[in-house]
Amino acid sequence: MEPSSALASEYRSKGAVVVRGLLSERELGWLCEGIEANLASPGFRAIVASGADDPGRFFEDFRNWDRIGAYRRLIEESPTAAVAGQLMGASHVRFHHDHLLVKEPGTRQPTPWHQDQPYYNIDGAQTCSLWIPADSVPLDASLRFVAGSHLGPWLMPRAFMTDEARWFPPGALTELADIDAEPGAHEILSWALEPDDAIAFNMLTLHSAAGSATRRRALSLRFMGDDVVHAPRPWKTSPDFPELKGALASGAPMDHPLFPVVWSSAAN
Repeated sequence: MEPSSALASEYRSKGAVVVRGLLSERELGWLCEGIEANLASPGFRAIVASGADDPGRFFEDFRNWDRIGAYRRLIEESPTAAVAGQLMGASHVRFHHDHLLVKEPGTRQPTPWHQDQPYYNIDGAQTCSLWIPADSVPLDASLRFVAGSHLGPWLMPRAFMTDEARWFPPGALTELADIDAEPGAHEILSWALEPDDAIAFNMLTLHSAAGSATRRRALSLRFMGDDVVHAPRPWKTSPDFPELKGALASGAPMDHPLFPVVWSSAAN
């Protein structure tokens, strides 16, 4: 599929759009196969992001595409990279990482308001995450976005469960306002989803999600466009890329086997 010019324009102005019918039945099968393989054999970066008293469970895992064949097929053979590239207006697209997010039935733990990019090892404006559910997602369990927030500023990243600022030095970034205390002050974007849909969003778009009464399996695929460069941090990023130490200079393009080119406008 190819997103319309109107959808691409909306993506660049608002920072998040819904892409209906992104995956075919076969591609949706790869998504479900990959998620279940990941849950059966978590990677060493896997975490439980909910407390022991939560009646559900919020499970996350990162960077498993190189060991789970169904993930690799989804990244390399589905339209995900092409859609990301066309939304960003990029001439080529590199893959950054995969991120599994599973909220089991009854999970109370919310995903607080945050931007993704401050947790990462990259700088640049051409970024796109595709959040792809394997289950139907009602509106009250879906992601919410603040329209236009990808245009800045960068906001201080905090630990989701403890609210601690553990990354950038104190005062280095703007503190996040209480979005939920200001109803009507922001344009909030959100969509109910079916398993062949996806939400595309810039890595700086402010977003959150509530808990989930039903099972909510989703895979985020993170893509980078033309202007993204390496931004090594003096702390552990989420996810971390220790393989890059001494291998990729600060400010260098992400030209490394960890980040393959998965789409190019010249080849299409």
